[in-house]
Amino acid sequence: MGVVNVTPDSFSDGGRFADVDAAVAHGLALAGSGAAVLDVGGESTRPGAGAVDPAEELRRTLPVVRELVAASDVPVSIDTTKAAVAAAALDAGAMIVNDVSGGAADDGMLRVVADAGAMLVVMHTRGTPRTMRAEARYDDVVQEVGDELRARVDAASDAGVRTDALLADPGIGFAKTAEHNLAVLAGLADLAERVEVPLLVGASRKSFLGHLLGDAPVDAREEATLAMTVWCFLHGAAMVRVHDVESSYRASRLLDALDRATPEGLVEGMAA
Repeated sequence: MGVVNVTPDSFSDGGRFADVDAAVAHGLALAGSGAAVLDVGGESTRPGAGAVDPAEELRRTLPVVRELVAASDVPVSIDTTKAAVAAAALDAGAMIVNDVSGGAADDGMLRVVADAGAMLVVMHTRGTPRTMRAEARYDDVVQEVGDELRARVDAASDAGVRTDALLADPGIGFAKTAEHNLAVLAGLADLAERVEVPLLVGASRKSFLGHLLGDAPVDAREEATLAMTVWCFLHGAAMVRVHDVESSYRASRLLDALDRATPEGLVEGMAA
């Protein structure tokens, strides 16, 4: 899943793609690099970020969604917690809603997705981007994240979202300390078994990676992001959400080849 931030204040690339033409060009470049999904977002969810009203979020994202749908065969996702924004994006051709609140922030979200027959990513978090740091308290983070995430999967299913149209995201960096993030990543296989739908993991360029690398700035976290991609695919993730698609796509192809290799070194469907 390639990230298309149409925001002035994203932690990673805020403002670089706020212009429609720049955002569309970036999305098409990600598609050309191997993205399986283009995730368009108009509201930053970094810790402490301010809220954006639906009209402004629609102004930022809807033209980008429309143009990407028209210009690419890659499915488009709308990254939003607002039912009105999701509904407009789905009407414009988006096929997936990526909701960092797990469908809990807006009572109408799950019904909008179900009525549209769309896919939904439910993410684990607590509180809002403004309050989530204070909510990072767990006795057993893997168990509690698994239970809370499964509750959101069940809520979506009960609302009519098809089970085969659901993905679950453990919410790396959302209401979690660096230590919590590492525990969740170490427990991905257990989480995948608990939620019983495919896992999507978004750890790209996040601050805990910088912390682990000695306070590396955002633009020096690509190697760490790639390591996270490999780890996640080896431990139960079905998809990763990244800013630099090409390196993760190449890594996934190599992992696939290694997974299909034989003791003789041959790979099914490929020449020796």
